[in-house]
Amino acid sequence: MTAISATEARANFQELINRAEYKGERIVIQRHGKPAVAIISLDDLKLLEAVEDAIDSETLRRAIEENDGFTSLEAISAKRGNE
Repeated sequence: MTAISATEARANFQELINRAEYKGERIVIQRHGKPAVAIISLDDLKLLEAVEDAIDSETLRRAIEENDGFTSLEAISAKRGNE
């Protein structure tokens, strides 16, 4: 992973986009010497989002299993329809 200053990133933005897009390079942009943001490829972003979705799904599955009082939206809708 490459780290560069915000000033350098501004001056070389198109090059940074190409490096991330075509070479898959991950570039961290620093402000005042501290990491602030990153430029990554679209493939890396999709992978990150897929991992986040998997974690969220697993967390929800566990919460449902551990909560005996869990009620689904379908069950609430069915109950309201029967009242």
